[in-house]
Amino acid sequence: MRNIVHRHLGKMVAGTAIAVAGTAVMVAVTLPGTAGADDSGTRTGRSAAQEAGAAGAAGRAVAPGVVEEAPAEGRKGEGSDPLTDDEVERAGKIALSRQLFGSSESVDGERGPQRLGVDLAEPEADGAAGTDAPRRADVTFYDYRDDTLVTRTVDLGTGKVVHTDTQHGVQPPLSRAEKAEAAGLLLADPLGSGLKADYEDATGKALTSPDQLQLSGAVYRAAPGAQPAALDQCGEHRCVRLFPKIKNGPWVDARSLVIDLSARKVARLDR
Repeated sequence: MRNIVHRHLGKMVAGTAIAVAGTAVMVAVTLPGTAGADDSGTRTGRSAAQEAGAAGAAGRAVAPGVVEEAPAEGRKGEGSDPLTDDEVERAGKIALSRQLFGSSESVDGERGPQRLGVDLAEPEADGAAGTDAPRRADVTFYDYRDDTLVTRTVDLGTGKVVHTDTQHGVQPPLSRAEKAEAAGLLLADPLGSGLKADYEDATGKALTSPDQLQLSGAVYRAAPGAQPAALDQCGEHRCVRLFPKIKNGPWVDARSLVIDLSARKVARLDR
């Protein structure tokens, strides 16, 4: 593994704790209810009949436990209940109007904004409370055409968009699709050669797809003097630092590499 460390990205780190083989030590513990015994030979506070019943129960086979299935999820929630799957899907469709779809771009360059998330909206301060409050959802999109965060609030009762907010320079957490796209750009770039070499050393197989990795990542923002000029727009652009993990294997340290999803470029941070 040290050869991998010196040859490629610089470091591979264990992703799980090292298991220590050994023999379990059994420790005798006196429980509060069993410390004393009365003159009749029963435990303190229990009659002979209770003792006999307990002994009989101990001799019987214990029935296997039964795990109850989760109750069926309704199509609609109430009040401050979390959004149901149906509500999430419906809110996403309502929020994505034809105009927004036709004028925006996703992380992979396709038509339509990149959906980031759907969350239950905060109730209005002067509105109804409890189960009488209207069910509303905030649907967030990122438009890669002009690096805009779009949040649309949907009233699930009326099926209408009641508010739209657009912001620049706001970078919420990355979606799974964005992390996969960042990994794809890295693998296609010459700077991804170290990651591919580390993967092949660890598995004996070629790394050709982001699907072969477990991906975590964080938004990267430019800091004065901390990056090459190619990354100066990170923060306005949507930029990613990836933390890839080989499935059933170690993490690969790729922190020195930043993928600008907006410009679709990869750069190495200055050291």
